Amino acid sequence: MIERIRAELNNPADLFYDTLDNGYMQMEVIYFPSLCDLALIKNGLTVPYSYCFNPEEFDRMLNSNPAFGKADHSEHWTSLLLKGTVLFQIEEQVYRFDVQRKFQDKPDTVQVEVAIQGPQSALTEDLDLNISLVRMRYNAPSLCVETHTIGQISNTRVSVLYDKDLVNEDVLGLLNERISTIQIKILQAAGQLMQSLSGRRHRFFPIILQTERPDRIAAMLERGKIALLQDGSRFGLVLPVRLFDFLHAMDDDYESYWMSKCLVLLRYFAMLLTITLPALYIAIVSYNPEVLRVQLTLSIAGSRVVVPYPSFIEVFIMLFMIEALNEASLRLPRYVGSTATTVGGLILGQAIQQAGLVSSIMIIVTSVVAISNFVIPNNGFGYSVRFVKYIFVIAAIFFGLLGVVVLGFILISYWCSLRSFGQPYLAFYIPKLEAKAHHNNLRKGSK
Repeated sequence: MIERIRAELNNPADLFYDTLDNGYMQMEVIYFPSLCDLALIKNGLTVPYSYCFNPEEFDRMLNSNPAFGKADHSEHWTSLLLKGTVLFQIEEQVYRFDVQRKFQDKPDTVQVEVAIQGPQSALTEDLDLNISLVRMRYNAPSLCVETHTIGQISNTRVSVLYDKDLVNEDVLGLLNERISTIQIKILQAAGQLMQSLSGRRHRFFPIILQTERPDRIAAMLERGKIALLQDGSRFGLVLPVRLFDFLHAMDDDYESYWMSKCLVLLRYFAMLLTITLPALYIAIVSYNPEVLRVQLTLSIAGSRVVVPYPSFIEVFIMLFMIEALNEASLRLPRYVGSTATTVGGLILGQAIQQAGLVSSIMIIVTSVVAISNFVIPNNGFGYSVRFVKYIFVIAAIFFGLLGVVVLGFILISYWCSLRSFGQPYLAFYIPKLEAKAHHNNLRKGSK
């Protein structure tokens, strides 16, 4: 066994193998120490073997422990070793011992989707721990967990979680169909899985919600949605989703009713400002100054007296600075990133305004757009909003205010036509319980 496995793995240096003898029987053992829990190997295998002088007693130990099992299929030996399994052979019989090392034994702290109230625990990179975090919050016997293996090289475990009594069977069937057609060699992050499941790659807006919060997953499961958890990724996926799910924060469930509704309205208004404000500035300054009051129009014109180029050049300069600062804040080390970008933004903004390259009104517009984009609670949806605002800017350059209004109707029509696993993207309300009952009635009628 050892020689065959070494040949298949090209004799790696980190592979441990040995032949043990306790005076009554011999045992060949082989495993990767970096992938296995050495304490479990010592306490569960080597110590009982060294003190076991009766082969029948050792066989009873193997049969009574569910972590042990027979490995009769030799073509699976290498894959078992690469997953953190110990293989050992006694009297021509090969056994396996599941002792995969767990690098995390407690939840992470929320880092991306911060909430003032509610739980502060987040998902980890350990799939089994993530499932336990969800089950702790959604402790229902109807919760189903299905496991798939994706990745020709990585062989990554992906678990599908849903409530059997609330899930939409059509959505579940479509999801299983797409999972079966995924062709990827190495699956490392939830973003890769999200791209593979989304179908068409050239969508402007995400149709799958990415989250790190187990309480959000539990809330989505209660609404009849499906969650996907991936081994090696601290983010889970939720589907199907609507546009309103991306603007919902978990604090909305923990705050008072009117306070949460006001915060939701604030996010929608911030999204509207992010998309349209730079385009409206170009349209009003260059094409439609009569929209504003005379005093405000004269104030804007006075601030742009020293600016030597059209308004759209001014907008592109400031938007480029904002995007560069955002990217720099992500790439710089955590302890200096926020300070460097804040100081850099203040110095550049003041210097570029004093040099007459942009107007003071444009500085205000850029600041409002940047702050409004940060209000959006979902990072992936925020990227989409940041991209769409450039399309509005281009429309305003050529068509003015009319182009902004027409493109706004086109955007709403696009949202109406978009589907998340067959479900409408812009639906205001989907009664899950009534839809489930109607679906069951149809199934009973067909029988």
